[in-house]
Amino acid sequence: MARKSTSQGTTIDATAGNRQGGGRAQQANENDKLILQAAQEVFVANPSAPIAEVADKAGVGIAALYRRYPSKEHMLASLCANGQRTYIDEAEAALRSKGSAWDAYVLFLRRIVAQDTHALSSRLAGTFRPTKVHAGLGERLQSLSEKLFRRARASGAMRADVTLLDVGFMLEGIAQVNLGDGPRTGELRQRLVTLVIDSLRAGATTPLPGKAPTWDEQNARWVPRSGHRPPSRDS
Repeated sequence: MARKSTSQGTTIDATAGNRQGGGRAQQANENDKLILQAAQEVFVANPSAPIAEVADKAGVGIAALYRRYPSKEHMLASLCANGQRTYIDEAEAALRSKGSAWDAYVLFLRRIVAQDTHALSSRLAGTFRPTKVHAGLGERLQSLSEKLFRRARASGAMRADVTLLDVGFMLEGIAQVNLGDGPRTGELRQRLVTLVIDSLRAGATTPLPGKAPTWDEQNARWVPRSGHRPPSRDS
């Protein structure tokens, strides 16, 4: 998600699905885990799916779902924020790596593909109104991404004409791949990220045509789509 905020006039708490403490909250926490897992599967495949489909897939009652997420908008916002946090955690881990900058970047790419972070952000772009939480996470995400990318390119192992957004959009394409069951999809995505990694290496390369993607183009996708209204409670 990009640096500039597109948030306007919303008070959705993107941390609404955070787990509760205490023994009596154990069932609620288990339900929340099931709900978020189901919501990821349902909405990454079809962001316009009804929220009732999430409850069915999670095997929980609709009342239990609404106790945690009062609307589909809240659920989409929480999913996206979770994806941003996972990406940030992986970027921070890569920056702490004691290995080479290039090796750290390669492992980072493999890990974020394995954890489907791009599906949780780009796939949901424009389906809800981003909040200040998303904007803050986006700033941190972009700052870490740029630092990690610059280190890898400065190592001399990466071609000089590629940009951070070029890489991001290639990873988005990989996130669209779904074939067979989960393990098979994961295997295929790792094959594709290997091709991406090799395309980033310095050496005999074909010059990239056209202009590189811009952050203005990236940011524009987070504005709710034309005619979009916050989903109703039952949508």
